[in-house]
Amino acid sequence: MLTDFSNQMAEIVASAAPSVVQVQGRRRPASGVVHSDGIVVTTMRALGREDGIHVRVHGGDLLNAELAGWDPATSLAALRVPGLKGPGLNPAHAPARVGHMALAVARSWSNAVTASAGIVAVIGGPLPTGRRRAIDQVIRTTAPMHDGFAGGAFLDTAGGLLGVATAAEIRGLAVIIPTAIAWNAIANVLEHGSVKRGYLGIAGQPVTLPESQRAAAAAGDRDEALLVVGVTPDSPAARAGVLVGDIIVTFDGQPIESPEDLLDLLAGNRVGRPVSLRMLRGRTATELSVAVGERPRPRA
Repeated sequence: MLTDFSNQMAEIVASAAPSVVQVQGRRRPASGVVHSDGIVVTTMRALGREDGIHVRVHGGDLLNAELAGWDPATSLAALRVPGLKGPGLNPAHAPARVGHMALAVARSWSNAVTASAGIVAVIGGPLPTGRRRAIDQVIRTTAPMHDGFAGGAFLDTAGGLLGVATAAEIRGLAVIIPTAIAWNAIANVLEHGSVKRGYLGIAGQPVTLPESQRAAAAAGDRDEALLVVGVTPDSPAARAGVLVGDIIVTFDGQPIESPEDLLDLLAGNRVGRPVSLRMLRGRTATELSVAVGERPRPRA
C-alpha cells in the first residue's frame, strides 16, 4: 500500500513538472506556474529586478520574460513569455480541507524538479498584506519550503492545483494562495496590463538597517530598506547616479522596504516625472532626483 501511494505521488510530480518553470529574476532562481500559453504566474518574491527576467522551461530552454504586471494584495506577478506553450495546470476539482495531504512542486537552482509533501494545516484569513490590503483566504501547510519554492505549484493527491506557493511562513507553516484567488488576481493583472508602468532599471533586495544608520537615513523606527544589487546601464537610475551598494530608504517621500514596494509606486502617473530617492551611501545620507522612465519591452 505504501509503495503504491509513493508511486502515485511520484507520478503527480512528474505530470506537473512541464507546467512548473524556473524564474530567473534575482540572484537565486525561484519558480513559476504556467497559467496558459505565453503566461507564467510567480510571486514578486521571485523577482528582484524590473528587467532581465528569464524563464527556464522543463526541457531546459531559456526564454525571455516580461513583467506584465502584479497584484499588490497577493504579490502575485504575471510574466509574458513569448514562445511559451502550455500545458497549464488544472485547478483542483474540490477545495482543500484541513488534514488533506498535498504536494509542493518547484524548480531547484539547477532547474531540477523538486518536491515537498505535507498536510493542509490551516485554512483561514483574511491575511493583511500591508497598505490596507489583505488576501481573503490563505492555506498554510506543514510541507517544508525554501525560497526556490516561491511561485511553485501546490497540488492535491489527484494532481489538481490547490494554489501557488509563496515561501512565506506564519508560525513555521508555509503560506499558499488558493487557486481561485490567484487566478482572479492574474486575470485582473492581464486585463489592465496595458497601464503604463514606471521603470528605474535597478535590481534590489531587502536589507536591515543597523541602528547606527537609521538616524542618518531619517528612517524613524523602520529597520528595513532596499539594497541596490544591480543597475542597468543607461537606465534612469544609472543616469541619475544610483550605484550598486546604495540603500534606498524612500522613493518620492514613500518608505521602501522591498522590490514590491518600489514596483507598487512605479505606476501610471509617475512615468516621466522626476522623483526623489533618499538613500544611504555608506554611512552618508544622500538624495538624488531620477526621471521615471516607462518599462521597455524585451526583445523577442
